[in-house]
Amino acid sequence: MDSKRFLFVSADAALITDLAWQVHREGHDVKYYVESEQDREIGDGFVPKTDDWRAEIEWADVVVFDDIWVGSDVGTGELARELRADGTAVVGGTPNTDRLEADRDYAMSVLEDHGVNTVEHHVFHDFGAGIRFVRENPAPYVIKPLGEVQNVKRLLYVGRDDDGGDVVDVLTAYEKAWGHRMKGFQLQRKVEGVEVAVCGFFDGDRFVDRVNFNFEHKKLFPGNIGPQTGEMGTSMFWGDRNRLFAETLGKLEGWLAEEGYVGSIDLNCIVNDTGIYPLEFTPRFGYPTITLQQESFESSTGEFLDDLANGNDPDLAVHEGFQVCVRVVLPPFPFDDPETYDENSRNAAVVFETESREGIHIEDAKKVDGQWRVAGENGMPLVVTGKGETMRAAREQCYGRVEDVVIPNLYYRDDVGERWIEGDGDRLQSWGSLGPA
Repeated sequence: MDSKRFLFVSADAALITDLAWQVHREGHDVKYYVESEQDREIGDGFVPKTDDWRAEIEWADVVVFDDIWVGSDVGTGELARELRADGTAVVGGTPNTDRLEADRDYAMSVLEDHGVNTVEHHVFHDFGAGIRFVRENPAPYVIKPLGEVQNVKRLLYVGRDDDGGDVVDVLTAYEKAWGHRMKGFQLQRKVEGVEVAVCGFFDGDRFVDRVNFNFEHKKLFPGNIGPQTGEMGTSMFWGDRNRLFAETLGKLEGWLAEEGYVGSIDLNCIVNDTGIYPLEFTPRFGYPTITLQQESFESSTGEFLDDLANGNDPDLAVHEGFQVCVRVVLPPFPFDDPETYDENSRNAAVVFETESREGIHIEDAKKVDGQWRVAGENGMPLVVTGKGETMRAAREQCYGRVEDVVIPNLYYRDDVGERWIEGDGDRLQSWGSLGPA
């Protein structure tokens, strides 16, 4: 395709740097805007920047938003809708699709209205009411904060006690520590099974034919223990419109077309021998999911985004095996501790033992005089990926590449993809979730 002009917009934190870098490396003209002052240096030296994204709208052929947040408020869906109304090609959401993530109760109602099974869930805006509910209806529950504070990932709590006693204790503690910010929460009945997300790309009218199935690893430590993080790694594969897709995202295709949604939409689910139970939406790119997805693209990323934004029924070619990515992090991730960050991670040099950069993707990184360095405030400089015909082969390639990365004090999970090998894949197959719709 001819060179296009892409404007990437991070209206809050810098998240989409690597995707912008990939499109730039394909020969397209790219400008990248970052709203967050503490993230402004992320991507420096890798992608051209702009200080005023609105001033670049006339210049751009395609505008790409990376998240639903504009600072501490939900809002990129409204921005995207306004731009589309003016004739701009946009990858981004709508006010209602933004709400799928910001308002969990609304998300469940959309699913139910379209015939999708959901787990028992209740929204509370008063801690006392939530505590009384658990005591009167003893069971294990998942606590999911609502609104802006849900971005503090370590506040999500998965109950363990059959009588809900631990959930009562956690809610009591949250009221004292977070009551001033945590204006509401959802209690979701805990369901056992295989956790898997179904992800589709929507072009404003329909889903792209290739469907992505991914497995998130959100806890900090191997074995799925420790504090919640945004994500420590992901394993995935691509498939067709199977039963898992048809019984979840597939039922929303008409609704998304009415909305005019354009972009990636992901629905995390629990699957067991009794059914498929959606948990939560990601109506935007996932991180580092999009990094691994673009690594598995075998067709042009820029052409795909351009076709997606213009409703041109993108022809997406992907790697047909399995893919694994690992987030390489530094202290104090996932916590906020400026002193620890300054002493251990700020501006640290990123060194490689080989000349190859295959499978190496930037996150919170910059380039200064040719030297890769850590940027920003979060301690997430790199995502490393691998592919293979089997999940085991994808893991071996990914972790072989991780061993080439040299940054003092780095850490990462070393078990990404193991759950599939140890039985999750067999269970999904035996339950028919990956079979024909």
